[in-house]
Amino acid sequence: MSIPMDTEIAAALSPTVAAMKAAPPLAPGDWQTRREVFSTAIAAQAAELTAPPGVTVTPCSATAGDGATIPLRLYQRQDAQGASLAVYLHGGGMFLGSLDTHDTQCRIYTHLSGVALLSVGYRLAPEHPHPVPVEDCYAALRWAEANAADLGIDPARIAIMGDSAGGGLAAAVALLSRDRRGPALAAQILIYPMLDDRTIVAQPGLADTATWSAEDNLTGWRCLLGDGAGGPDTPAYAAPARADNLGALPPAYIETGQLDIFRDENITYAQRLSRAGVPVELIQYPAVPHAFDTFDPAAAVSRRAVDNRVRALNAL
Repeated sequence: MSIPMDTEIAAALSPTVAAMKAAPPLAPGDWQTRREVFSTAIAAQAAELTAPPGVTVTPCSATAGDGATIPLRLYQRQDAQGASLAVYLHGGGMFLGSLDTHDTQCRIYTHLSGVALLSVGYRLAPEHPHPVPVEDCYAALRWAEANAADLGIDPARIAIMGDSAGGGLAAAVALLSRDRRGPALAAQILIYPMLDDRTIVAQPGLADTATWSAEDNLTGWRCLLGDGAGGPDTPAYAAPARADNLGALPPAYIETGQLDIFRDENITYAQRLSRAGVPVELIQYPAVPHAFDTFDPAAAVSRRAVDNRVRALNAL
């Protein structure tokens, strides 16, 4: 039985749904067209957000393991007295998104929480397949720890945070930091994370509400992993749902939507973390699809989600 979508989110989505029905369907694997179409949509959504005052943004950079320069943006509230920081990884299905697409969101989180954010301009697939994106993000975490004293940050209060593909990368960085014995993380904040490359088949009851479809997801994973996506040999640092051992990881905040194609993988990952002894807070928002808050930030469910993310940041 299909679940009716939240009325506020459905109303905000109706023009997008109408435009999608009028346009020719995108072929699975066509990342070039998806990058163009989704980038335009993300930019339009970002333009609807109002940047709050009182947040200082400082460009900086980290050096990846292969010598590449990774652009970073440090967000700090001007009157904040805290010493915590979240390394933020943007969403975009592994093949789109940027520092710019999530700039206002980072400003909002910093403004509301007082917690500094370090946004990471990791390199995108398919031009840079696995392990480049996750290694870029890990390099940014190492940069944050190495520069903590100069930034006024307590290195014991650094978290990893991300949405969608960035949430999957955040979970992977948590695995890397555990297995490489640092930097230590105070928390992992995973917003409807993209965790499992096997989520590539349309799910009954969700196909009509999917703002990120099974075909989109297959495209993203193939960008990252090539033809091996969904197969038996996917490494856990690419798709954290593949990890055999989830013990000794930092406390996790995980959220998902009831109509999100990532719902089941998100809930399963939270359950596995819990069984492994990791403190977990799992929130499922009713009757909303993937990235629901970006379509109507003013909706009651979106405001509730932002409040909970800010609470997770304030717990650092």
